[in-house]
Amino acid sequence: MKRAFLGELEEIVLLTVAALQELAYCASITQTIDQEMGRSISFPTVHTTLQRLEEKGFVASHMGGATAERGGRQKRLFTVTAAGQQALIESRQVRAHLWDQIPTPILQLWGA
Repeated sequence: MKRAFLGELEEIVLLTVAALQELAYCASITQTIDQEMGRSISFPTVHTTLQRLEEKGFVASHMGGATAERGGRQKRLFTVTAAGQQALIESRQVRAHLWDQIPTPILQLWGA
C-alpha cells in the first residue's frame, strides 16, 4: 500500500484535531496551535489545511448545532478518520526511527 505523507503543517493540524476531539473546529484549532506551539497561524491557513486533509481522507467534517455566540451560525466540526490515524502513526514511527539514528554522543552534546 502506498504510504501517505503529511507536511509539517498538515501533521500539526491533524494532531490538533485528534487532541481536541469533539471540540475541533477551525477557530479552536487555530487558537490551540497558537497557544500550544507559540506559533501564530492564520484562520485561512488552517481552513485551507483542513480542506486539504479532508480531500486526502484524513479528516471528516460535519456541521454542528447553531450557537448563540456565533449569531445562530453552525460550526464545521472535524474528526480524524482511520486513514488520518494511520498517517499520524506512520509519521510518528518515521520520526522516532530518524531520532534513533542519531548517535548517542551527539544527543548528549545537544542535551537531548
